[in-house]
Amino acid sequence: MLKTLLRSTRISWGAKNVHMYLLALTYASSVDPLGFLMGLFLVTLLWGGLYSLNDLTDIEVDRKDRMKSSRPFIENHVEPWRVLVFIGAIIITSLLVSYILNPIFSLIMLLMVLNQFIYTLPPLRLKDTMLAPLASTATNTVLRLASASVLLGGLLVVPPPVYLLMYLAGMGTYLMYKERGLMTTAVSIIFCIILGYAYLEGYISILQILIVILPSFIATVPLYLSNFTERERMVEIADFIYHRVLMIFYLGCIIILLYMKGA
Repeated sequence: MLKTLLRSTRISWGAKNVHMYLLALTYASSVDPLGFLMGLFLVTLLWGGLYSLNDLTDIEVDRKDRMKSSRPFIENHVEPWRVLVFIGAIIITSLLVSYILNPIFSLIMLLMVLNQFIYTLPPLRLKDTMLAPLASTATNTVLRLASASVLLGGLLVVPPPVYLLMYLAGMGTYLMYKERGLMTTAVSIIFCIILGYAYLEGYISILQILIVILPSFIATVPLYLSNFTERERMVEIADFIYHRVLMIFYLGCIIILLYMKGA
């Protein structure tokens, strides 16, 4: 049972947190390495619980999806009440410790929880509505970035146009995964326009684009191609690149930057 519960937390999906924390770190003039890493750990822990909640609430839907039929709670039955206790323990623990670390950071963590509840649970369950692209990966990406920024000195450590860029990037990823090609193209064009503006105005540098933006863009190429050919294989390749290869790359970049800024 414990192995199934741990699998449901999708540890490798912590790449999303590592990605946004690296982006925020590139803007920092100073940093408390231990506090920053603790924040990254708490956000990843919290999202482990939220992913478990998602799997629990989507069991019947996922059974009908061949790509999701190997989800932990489908392959191995665990009593729902045990899953809820597990989820509750993770959420409460992460929120309490985050409050000790930084009350504003804790507030952003709470917003992540509320957003995911609204997105996942009835009666609202936005994932089943037209609002899903606005409230899923897009919003969560911004909240991840904001949580890192607070630990580095404040929300505006990261320039507002960069928040908008990451919102659009999250939305585009969601739309690609849901095979909405036309909307994906439209969002991608807007993203490129704002990226050009952010670069010209000095909100983001070439180095930041090469290290933080370009690798994740490369990872989305197979995801985009999945809309046209070999869907399962392309999605698997995209997941491997982003959630495993880039996870290691981004973690390495964070360690290097923390060393450089602390030297």
